[in-house]
Amino acid sequence: MGAVVADDGPSGVKAPDGGWGWAVLFGCFIITGFSYAFPKAVSVFFKELIREFGVGYSDTAWISSILLAMLYGTGPLCSVCVNRFGCRPVMLVGGLFASVGMVIASFCTSIVQIYLTAGVITGLGLALNFQPSLIMLNRYFDKRRPLANGLSAAGSPVFLCALSPLGQILQHEYGWRGGFLILGGMLLNCCVCGALMRPLEPPKKSEATKEPSEKKVKKKLLDFSVFKDGGFVIYTLAASIMVLGLFVPPVFVVSYAKDLGYQDTKAAFLLTILGFIDIFARPICGMVAGLKWVRPRCVYLFSFAMIFNGFTDLMGSMSVDYGGLVVFCIFFGISYGMVGALQFEVLMAIVGTQKFSSAIGLVLLAEAMAVLIGPPSAGKLLDATGRYMFVFIIAGIEVTTSALVLALGNFFCIKKNSEEPHTKEEAAEREELNKSEDKTPEDAKVDSIEVEQFLKDEPEKNGEVVTNPETCV
Repeated sequence: MGAVVADDGPSGVKAPDGGWGWAVLFGCFIITGFSYAFPKAVSVFFKELIREFGVGYSDTAWISSILLAMLYGTGPLCSVCVNRFGCRPVMLVGGLFASVGMVIASFCTSIVQIYLTAGVITGLGLALNFQPSLIMLNRYFDKRRPLANGLSAAGSPVFLCALSPLGQILQHEYGWRGGFLILGGMLLNCCVCGALMRPLEPPKKSEATKEPSEKKVKKKLLDFSVFKDGGFVIYTLAASIMVLGLFVPPVFVVSYAKDLGYQDTKAAFLLTILGFIDIFARPICGMVAGLKWVRPRCVYLFSFAMIFNGFTDLMGSMSVDYGGLVVFCIFFGISYGMVGALQFEVLMAIVGTQKFSSAIGLVLLAEAMAVLIGPPSAGKLLDATGRYMFVFIIAGIEVTTSALVLALGNFFCIKKNSEEPHTKEEAAEREELNKSEDKTPEDAKVDSIEVEQFLKDEPEKNGEVVTNPETCV
């Protein structure tokens, strides 16, 4: 755990762990903020949409659901695009899609048209930005990667705290159409973030050392071989179970407070508390995960975060007043932030850089199914029982179960397979070197000396940033 498989670009590329990587981290912070906060932020326009089109709240809620479904469900499509065209071009196109979707939505005359524009088009655009940004973050950071993941994940609560009040101001000043138009313009910043994702160039080699590396196997657009890795299968299963209950408490905690008889503004303040705690929990957890002793055991820290989150849900089910809900939101914000900071760090450590672009797409697709099932099923349980306690208990059981699946699976599978990628990489390099044996003995001797010198120098060389718009994968 914690080791990064060599990138599938030219040999000799190492993560700079700084330099232009901080600009990449900034871009990833903004993309993560838009991707997770935007589906929630558009909910401030729902009342005006209800009056405009004469529909119910459940009809407008489909806008956020479609946005999330596109963000998760298009994972394999994003993987194929990244493996075919590279991260930067995909993110530039995604930024245009996200912006154009909201701009067109401002001229819509029916709720169905908003589903297609603000839901499908904007959701696809955000998805085409979110996944490549994580891939580039994994490319630029190795030793500092847990911290980088924690800082980028903090974009979600920061943007949620900023976009929700901004949406209310825009709605009050310009109406929902003007608000959609301005938000569409803001989403063009995704293109700027995409432009920051400059690819890495390996250290320069001599002509003799270039020849063996030029013969490469064509990269698969979607690498299903990740399912042969027991660690990946267990992670995917655990993540899918976790998502069933992870997003349920934030959806229902405000309604829970209202049901206890508290004012709307006081009930909504619970989410502000949760988001504020989340802002600090993610980077702090990233720093802890990067410690020398903790990082090799990061999967166990992730399991602890999920158990902590599930236990918080179980305790929250016993809340009978506003003070109890405030305490619940504080501890839920800590555990939720820990999960957000660690989920992709653990996946990166399991599959490595080479297969991460395909692995994250397949994981997001599996999570998409759980995202669509989780909150609606919790709503049906609430309708049947009329008690929020059972909703929180079920959510806590689901998250705790996912933690046990991951921890036990890591002990029996992931830990044993953690060194396999390195063995395969070394075997591939030996095979490439063996293919060069058909040269003359004199040439082979020269190549052998230069290759040996290159391997000695390689650990000290970091990747350099290139400014030309070539693909990054």
